Amino acid sequence: MIDVQHVTKRYGHTTALDDISFTINKGEIVAFLGPNGAGKTTTMRILTGFMPPTLGTVRIAGFDCLETPCEVKKHIGYLPETPPLYLELTVKEYLTFVGRIKRLHPEQLPERMNTIIAQTGLTDVRGRVIGHLSRGYRQRVGLAQALLHNPPVLILDEPTTGLDPNQIIEIRDLI
Repeated sequence: MIDVQHVTKRYGHTTALDDISFTINKGEIVAFLGPNGAGKTTTMRILTGFMPPTLGTVRIAGFDCLETPCEVKKHIGYLPETPPLYLELTVKEYLTFVGRIKRLHPEQLPERMNTIIAQTGLTDVRGRVIGHLSRGYRQRVGLAQALLHNPPVLILDEPTTGLDPNQIIEIRDLI
């Protein structure tokens, strides 16, 4: 599902990633571990097509991230470390918006949204404005948008940030 070959990322004279290669197969759950500045987030940004590598190739679900970025993005659910949310929308409004962007069929969107809202523990806050939610609930909204189109590849950058210990267990079980 993910194939990274000889990827290097440089910022001027600073090398953030130096010739990394790895393959992740369907069904595998993998975590990047390392100290701050090790390149974990940079790698995820390259995998999701938000940043190009300086050198090397990345393929997601068989599609090259540089040659077919739109196709790659159809196959990825991405939760960045800080989810970019529209704080003035309700949870339901935001997920409807995201579902339309991700081109979910209008007849399927309500059912899919209800499923994801239940799975991510957002049922009680679905009508609330995102800006009025706790950090933990905002993180759940970010996870819900990543899962909404049922992508074959999930890339989650610190998905349990801001959650309490019980919520962390629930989210890990969901993942």
